Amino acid sequence: MNHYTKQDIIRLVEEEDVEFIRLQFTDIFGNLKNVAVTTSQLDKVFDNKCMFDGSSIEGFVRIEEADMYLYPDLDTFEIFPWRPQQGKVARFICDVYKPDGTPFEGDPRCILKKVMNEAKELGYTFNVGPECEFFLFNSQDNGEPTNDSLERGGYFDVGPLDTGENARREMVLTLEDMGFVVETSHHEVAPAQHEIDFRYDNALITADNIMTFKLVVRTIAKRHGLHATFMPKPKFGVNGSGMHINMSLCKDDKNIFDDPSGKLGLSEDAYHFIAGIMKHMEGMAAITNPLVNSYKRLVPGYEAPVYIAWSATNRSPLIRIPAARGTNARVELRCPDPSANPYLALAVCLAAGLDGIKNKLTPPDSVDKNIFVMSDEEKAEKGIRNLPCNLMEALTAFEKSELIKNVLGNHASNKYLEAKKEEWNQYTIQVSQWELDQYLHRM
Repeated sequence: MNHYTKQDIIRLVEEEDVEFIRLQFTDIFGNLKNVAVTTSQLDKVFDNKCMFDGSSIEGFVRIEEADMYLYPDLDTFEIFPWRPQQGKVARFICDVYKPDGTPFEGDPRCILKKVMNEAKELGYTFNVGPECEFFLFNSQDNGEPTNDSLERGGYFDVGPLDTGENARREMVLTLEDMGFVVETSHHEVAPAQHEIDFRYDNALITADNIMTFKLVVRTIAKRHGLHATFMPKPKFGVNGSGMHINMSLCKDDKNIFDDPSGKLGLSEDAYHFIAGIMKHMEGMAAITNPLVNSYKRLVPGYEAPVYIAWSATNRSPLIRIPAARGTNARVELRCPDPSANPYLALAVCLAAGLDGIKNKLTPPDSVDKNIFVMSDEEKAEKGIRNLPCNLMEALTAFEKSELIKNVLGNHASNKYLEAKKEEWNQYTIQVSQWELDQYLHRM
């Protein structure tokens, strides 16, 4: 990551002929927003005097307390490679502040920072590497997205079967132009499904990178006449898109999950962290899997996890321990999907894991058998719980979880629950095509 001073940025703006600056921030539902200014306003940006109407952002504030300020993180300055070479466009990622100079409690970036500071007080740095999946679909002539594709590629296929490889290659090159270290990219299991993985970093940088990643993927896809979607389950009958989260904690520059003398080469703290995630998973699900559609992915038969269990040798549980050890020892949480707000998702993961460490929680035994073929009796005997099966179940668990509500704080928790319950209510009153096909001719 770059470390910029104000003078560095002023010099880059002049040398690179930057004309516009986007001040980006994220709402509580994970939607990227921005206010654009010209470079003539750069001093105002540096002085944290750029104001916007917070009442216009869903989940932020009421109209009588609308004024909010954007504080740029100078290290996030980046020039967009796809914009014109004359009069270039750059961005800052910003924190949201109130007029009294205090952080806005509903800003997801500030929520993640708060939990990371709690970890820092314990001596920990939280590192995260995401695995981001998405679909590339055709667009209509008027630009409207579809979920159609003539492609029939599968896992690790190449062109010409993988018709999205040119778009994916440009995405990777653009990301690298913006400072990403892209480790792998490939076609995924479902037709028109893709994955690009970039190097892990501390949680705040990773959350920023996920937001930038989504912007780049959508932008480059559009240049190729395609629509990129991070919807978890855009098509029935094929695998959905996940965003597996690989997590580790460091202390004094040492990965504390690694212990060559420990069981499976893992430390006691690693097991405590796993236990914390498992304890709080139901309450976390409304954050890691935030849409009605998220739960269409979390069903048996499509590789996504359904059961709260862990294993080092089995991919059917919620938590997997990849084979790497040493500096790369990590815990992989497999249920999150790319519709999640990355700041909130990483915040609740860290808080749950820290709760496990602080209280020395112990996970149940690993489940090294395919859970999907186990009987209900076998699952009950091993204490294997189910993830919530729909958004309302997840919201109910969220409401019962004091730890998860404390992570978000009263403001964000209440706004989030209010909006997501309304999303569920709107979904339940719809008449679907399935219902018409099932009932119209016979009732």
